[in-house]
Amino acid sequence: MRVDKYLWSTRYFKTRSIATQACRKGAVRVNDAIVKPSREVYPGDNLTVRKDQVNYTLRVIEVPKSRLGPKLVDLYRIDTTSKEASQHKELLKYSKEYYRKRGMGRPTKKDRRDIEDFKREEE
Repeated sequence: MRVDKYLWSTRYFKTRSIATQACRKGAVRVNDAIVKPSREVYPGDNLTVRKDQVNYTLRVIEVPKSRLGPKLVDLYRIDTTSKEASQHKELLKYSKEYYRKRGMGRPTKKDRRDIEDFKREEE
């Protein structure tokens, strides 16, 4: 199976075209070598996928016939991603929330109308 199709079928990417773009950009490595999207994947290969500033590492156990449900993904790969990478992902999530909290920033249309009504009541 092709690398892009494997990453799509094991749910690392939402669409196959996104997986293909990641391969072309050099974000996917098989056995520490940058690969094209058409590279074949075999059981025993080690894949490294850079996605959202996190390096995911996995070992191919078996090649699926088609896209899998989320519960069946672990039958076809072993996730060997380090704990530091998952902690880095959590820190990124918190840092995004820190810079702009929900509801802050420009007022919405409803907020502007409420402000205008408040100013009219004062006059």
